[in-house]
Amino acid sequence: MPAKLSPSSSPSPEAGEGIRSVRSTHLFKIVNFELYVKPNLAVMGIGLTCLGLSTAYLAYLRATDAGGDTYVAIADDGTQCRRTKGSGWD
Repeated sequence: MPAKLSPSSSPSPEAGEGIRSVRSTHLFKIVNFELYVKPNLAVMGIGLTCLGLSTAYLAYLRATDAGGDTYVAIADDGTQCRRTKGSGWD
C-alpha cells in the first residue's frame, strides 16, 4: 500500500518566498534566474548609478549640441573643426 503524504511532511512555503516556493523545472529556473535570487542592494545601487550617469551624459550631449546644424569637418591640415551646415544654394 503506497504511503500517503501528510501535509506536515511537505515543506510549506514561508511568507515572502513568492515564486521560489512553486515547483518548476531546472530550465525554467536557469532562464528566469532573477525570479529566484534575493535582491542585492549593492548591485542595484551600482546599476542605478550607472544608468543615471549614462542618462545624464546623453542629456548633456543633447543640450550642448548647437541645434543640430553643425558637423565635424576635417581641415586641409588634418585637424578637426566644427562647421555649420550650409545650403547648397549659398
